[in-house]
Amino acid sequence: MKTFKGKPITLLGETKKVGDIAPDFKALNTKNEVKHLTDYKSRYIILNVVPSLDTTVCDMQARTVNNELAERDDVLVITISNDLPTAQSRWCGNSGLSNVITLSDHLELDFANKYGTNIKELRLQARSVFVLDESKKIVYTEYVDEMSSHLNFDELITFVKKLPKE
Repeated sequence: MKTFKGKPITLLGETKKVGDIAPDFKALNTKNEVKHLTDYKSRYIILNVVPSLDTTVCDMQARTVNNELAERDDVLVITISNDLPTAQSRWCGNSGLSNVITLSDHLELDFANKYGTNIKELRLQARSVFVLDESKKIVYTEYVDEMSSHLNFDELITFVKKLPKE
């Protein structure tokens, strides 16, 4: 069962698992431009999903994943939320992180519905992470049970650091 601050929530969309091909999706970048998963080329892509960057837990998740994993040249981190692009842009400016990529799924919930992260009751994304290989196959995933809890950072970081390098 998935919860948000102890209250049961309903996730809409199709849950993904290791071995699935990551579906293409569209979302807005901080300049309100439509972007697709297919626009991003990297050996590995991490889709880092948070309910809202304006919360402490989400801010820490975005910072931790970017700080720990974006240092590899063959890893691209994309943080996805339903925050408006202007709010994401403000967060990027305040975060002190360079080259952070954020995408907003607030308009159509295209990502949320394709990846099973659409919290019906709140219209937010469920805290989760997906690691994709160069063929866009999901090689690691985690859906957090309690949305106010953290990802298993140690497991994620260890997994990504063990991925073969180019």
